[in-house]
Amino acid sequence: MKAVPFLDLRAGYLALQADIDAAVAQVMDSGWYIMGPEVETFEANFAVYCGAHHCIGVANGLDALILSLRALGVGPGDEVIVPSNTFIATWLAVSAVGATPIAIEPHAQTYNMDPAQLDAAITPQTRAVIAVHLYGQPADLDPILAVTRAHKVALIEDAAQAHGATYKGTKIGAHGDAVCWSFYPGKNLGAMGDAGAVTTNRTDLAEHISTLRNYGSRVKYVNEEQGVNSRLDPIQAAVLGVKLLHLDDWTEARRTLARRYSAALTSVNTPHVPDWANPAWHLYVVRHSKRDALQQTLAAEGISTMIHYPIPPHLQAAYADCGYAKGVFPLAEGFADDMLSLPIGPQMSHADQDRVIDAVNRLASTL
Repeated sequence: MKAVPFLDLRAGYLALQADIDAAVAQVMDSGWYIMGPEVETFEANFAVYCGAHHCIGVANGLDALILSLRALGVGPGDEVIVPSNTFIATWLAVSAVGATPIAIEPHAQTYNMDPAQLDAAITPQTRAVIAVHLYGQPADLDPILAVTRAHKVALIEDAAQAHGATYKGTKIGAHGDAVCWSFYPGKNLGAMGDAGAVTTNRTDLAEHISTLRNYGSRVKYVNEEQGVNSRLDPIQAAVLGVKLLHLDDWTEARRTLARRYSAALTSVNTPHVPDWANPAWHLYVVRHSKRDALQQTLAAEGISTMIHYPIPPHLQAAYADCGYAKGVFPLAEGFADDMLSLPIGPQMSHADQDRVIDAVNRLASTL
């Protein structure tokens, strides 16, 4: 029986092989291998795509978050509000600048930051909020922005999974002070290695992040502050430039698959999408009380699935010193126990998806 992969990255490359190979060859032939015109062109085009004034390419998505926090002046003694339900990178960025992550529970239906809990979590030490567009579904930005503006704290968006998603008809990319992107190969807009970016409408932040990513330097050998080496590689920028031309088509393919899943799956809890959201569907995540058994039986039929994420950040050994006890964030812990990500990707055939639907409906109902 033919296996159904969780995501076929090679198929995505083969679909654009001639254009990608030509773009990479152009970089190799140029003799310019750090920063340069390929990076500048991608930054300009991605900024336009996101509806932002600026895009700053960096080495990866975690650096995008760290450099945004640093550019906003967040450091030791400060607090940053983060979701309890997210990939650990959201928390790690806060720790990397010496600040303290303060977690709040997600909305029970959308799995994203719950604006209703935000106001009470803000203290005099709060300097920023990081809202994550988890699984490619936008967080509810308007009420989040209302709270952050009222308290004069910054809003950073973790959009690592939200390329092409829209909130109330506007693409994610410029609502908050800084929007942070990962172009990890498995993302909806993925490079051939690690890569990331920050988009923003704030010229001061764009200039500061640009300086920080390049050793704290705007002029060669003149270092204004203690920066880092976190520059977008021109080969990756060239690859991303090719893929960006196809991102909207690929996003529509993911949305079609998501609609088919939601219409046909009957034995698992499917995602809730508010009227104001049009997700990018980086992941299609279902819930089942016997998730582990379901994953195992699907694997036995050649269907690959993944768990995003099996251990919430507050229960990771990396944050043992925070003193969070099991049970303190029951929603995040419950999601970690019963969520399962089904195969989805722009190259997935409807025939393969029908196999997944049939297997999930048949097996989930018997467990």
